[in-house]
Amino acid sequence: MGERVIGHIEDVVPGAVFPRRTDVLRAKLHGDMQRGISRLRDADGSYVSDAIVLNGGYEDDQDEWVRVKYTGASPTKDKSEDGKRLIRSQSWEYRDNAALKLSFDRTYPIRIIRGPDGDERYSLPDSYRYDGLYAITAIRTAVSASPAPDGSPIEICQFDLERLPTPDQELTSAERKLASLLVRQQELMREEAEELDAGQTEREWSNVEKFPATRATSVQRIVRDAAAARRVKELYRHECQVCGVRLMGSDGKPYSEGAHIKPLGNPHNGPDVERNILCLCPNCHVRLDIGALVIDEDWSIIVRAGVFGENVRAKLNRHKMHKVHEEYVSYHRDWWRRHGGPGQP
Repeated sequence: MGERVIGHIEDVVPGAVFPRRTDVLRAKLHGDMQRGISRLRDADGSYVSDAIVLNGGYEDDQDEWVRVKYTGASPTKDKSEDGKRLIRSQSWEYRDNAALKLSFDRTYPIRIIRGPDGDERYSLPDSYRYDGLYAITAIRTAVSASPAPDGSPIEICQFDLERLPTPDQELTSAERKLASLLVRQQELMREEAEELDAGQTEREWSNVEKFPATRATSVQRIVRDAAAARRVKELYRHECQVCGVRLMGSDGKPYSEGAHIKPLGNPHNGPDVERNILCLCPNCHVRLDIGALVIDEDWSIIVRAGVFGENVRAKLNRHKMHKVHEEYVSYHRDWWRRHGGPGQP
């Protein structure tokens, strides 16, 4: 692994899983075994923050995947015995808060690692996962939901973070090499096109093979099968959770697709985590995406439009190690019932 720096760590991509906090430390993702806020020295010698761990934190924390409301740090003496509540107000002068604030002032991105005690919608039951880079968008002094033991209000240092777009997340070395090759290929095609006689007729031009332009950073989506989706597919040995089909290629390798129940990106902003992913065959992936089928509260599969070919199961197949979260299933079901699409509104 590379050195611990601000931003990307060489060859550590979002979705990477680490069994223990020690492994997170060794990967240079975070600089401390206990603290939530990681610090390192900047070029001028001052301390800034490079990463935070979301692992059950304070009651005022809010995790919505793309947006996080994060409560700063306090010394042990200012916290309850279980460490979940504050008994005194926080200070911007405290070392960890000052470091995270300076990262905000300098517009440095922050790596977020989610631990097993974090929000159940995103966290793995027994591991840590690196979930990419976030920008600190705002800071403020806020009042905690719970007062101090004497009834007085407790002031907290509060940070708003927002996940950077997928193209701004890091590529592996192999992906960067492929990106460079694709960019060079596009340059060569443009050069060849420019060398063609400007007087060619429209008919002659129609015979020239054209390729869509591709930004280098989009290789992340083209090449890498996201780590979370890959883990889900391997868990089911590529068998579709909806219809039971297990496709095999001519090379003898199975094929399946990782389908997000709550879609990624606007307007849904679903998370790229195991609890929001199903292992599906291509047909059932499309059916899910267009609302031709939804999953009911009891995990039964509701067919909302004609399905030809394979029959679907009565209920979604769920592996005991794959804890699909009800919130995503409910979101998908309610979205398609509100927005019409195939079948009943």
